[in-house]
Amino acid sequence: MDNIAARLRARRAQARTRRAINRAIDTATAATVRQEFMSIAQTRGYRRPASRA
Repeated sequence: MDNIAARLRARRAQARTRRAINRAIDTATAATVRQEFMSIAQTRGYRRPASRA
């Protein structure tokens, strides 16, 4: 049971991180800051989903 609970906690933490990254990119005021967030996210293996039209 501990292994399942640990996996769930890790998955929730990753989801929180993804949401925080998306929020930071979306609310960045300067284009250079936005690009910096995107490059950091990409180097850590996170890919931003395609924008919804």
